Amino acid sequence: MTVPTFEHDRLFIDGRWTTPAGNGFIEVVDPATEAVIGHVPNGDAADVDTAVAAARQAFDPLVTVAERRDRVQRVIAAMEKRLPEFADLITAEMGAPVRISQTVQTQVPLAVAKGFADVLETFEFEERIGNSLVLREPYGVVGAITPWNYPLYQVVAKVLPAIAAGCPVILKPSNEAPLSVFAFVEACEEAGLPPGTINLVSGPGRVIGERLASHPDVDFISFTGSTGVGARVGELAGQSIKKVALELGGKSANVILDGADLATAVKVGVGNAFLNGGQTCMAWTRMLVPQNRYGEALDLIESAVSRYTVGDPRDPATRIGPSASRSQFDTVRGFIERAQRDGARLLIGGADPIRDVGYFVAPTVFADVDPESELGQEEVFGPVLAVTPFTDSDDALRIANGTPYGLSGAVWAATDDDAIAFARQVQTGQLDINGGAYNPTAPFGGYKKSGIGRELGRFGFEEYLQTKSLQLKEHA
Repeated sequence: MTVPTFEHDRLFIDGRWTTPAGNGFIEVVDPATEAVIGHVPNGDAADVDTAVAAARQAFDPLVTVAERRDRVQRVIAAMEKRLPEFADLITAEMGAPVRISQTVQTQVPLAVAKGFADVLETFEFEERIGNSLVLREPYGVVGAITPWNYPLYQVVAKVLPAIAAGCPVILKPSNEAPLSVFAFVEACEEAGLPPGTINLVSGPGRVIGERLASHPDVDFISFTGSTGVGARVGELAGQSIKKVALELGGKSANVILDGADLATAVKVGVGNAFLNGGQTCMAWTRMLVPQNRYGEALDLIESAVSRYTVGDPRDPATRIGPSASRSQFDTVRGFIERAQRDGARLLIGGADPIRDVGYFVAPTVFADVDPESELGQEEVFGPVLAVTPFTDSDDALRIANGTPYGLSGAVWAATDDDAIAFARQVQTGQLDINGGAYNPTAPFGGYKKSGIGRELGRFGFEEYLQTKSLQLKEHA
């Protein structure tokens, strides 16, 4: 596969590609080769101001549902034509193996987009409650700040519900993986959206992101990223009392209760933990196993991990590519080194680089992980699995709920009813029951420090709507 290159010297504002007010460019690096493969503009606060003004001018709270539905369908059609290009760019800019970029990284965003189109077909924008007519209206101008790990998916999960709701967007992509986002905005341009409906401003988070979060003419900020940066976004947004949706970190537990199908639970759990090189906020990075089956589980884990080849992300046989950046590579290795010093037992892998070039980390598994240790508490965002035994279901629940996060997870039990009974007690936003399949239209979001609000499907769409009550003279 030819490595794509991408050079862009303009931002997309008010329906056209515009010379940025900011100076210079951001280098985009292929994490598998460490080669520079493209540049995007290094915008500044003045570019944000221009984009916000364009979005404010474009905002029409009376735009019809039929027109919104048509806009969404046009974007979906333009996306479908460019899925192979999106996949190539994502592999190049953040190292997702082609088997992931051609499926999870592109097909899932398409399914998410179609889910919002389906919502518009049935959503009730007006409701009578007693003598009141309750209206659901577009929230206003949206600032969307997206991360690098699933660049297309995260953009679609914010931009498509905004368009469906009638909200114009200013989009700020990550500096590590902006190429596929620029290609997505080109697709939106091809879809013929009205000027100002979508605006793209790349640049430093401390400049672009902070200006968006604090801008008085932005009504709603949707942010996905680290918990620390999310707290800063919330702080800035609070100064102008704007709505905030935050999708943040996770330390999700894969709880395998006594009586579950251990072999299947381990196999699926390892796959989930290492998906996208572990760079997945909803990854099941903790595996909780009954003490009486602990040795058996560790043997099964070793067998499962042996099938996870690390290498060139353009090779269809590769299952784990590089960390997305030098910074993330160093972060993951630091976690591994500290876990060893803290007394966790290294079962597989380790911190040593496995290639001379590229940000490759071996799939790593630690056994006997103390739930209170750093590895038991903090998100690594790399191919690192922590395994901890438990004595009984009460102990498993204590460990599962014992982190500051609550984003995702899984429960395996002898029956679905047993798994559901346990899952009802877990403080997290989403749980797979005995291997239940991912649903791109189910609400997704976190408890505790994993975030505020929900994305995807009807629940994600409703985040972009205001509620108004009209009190009528009499009840009809």
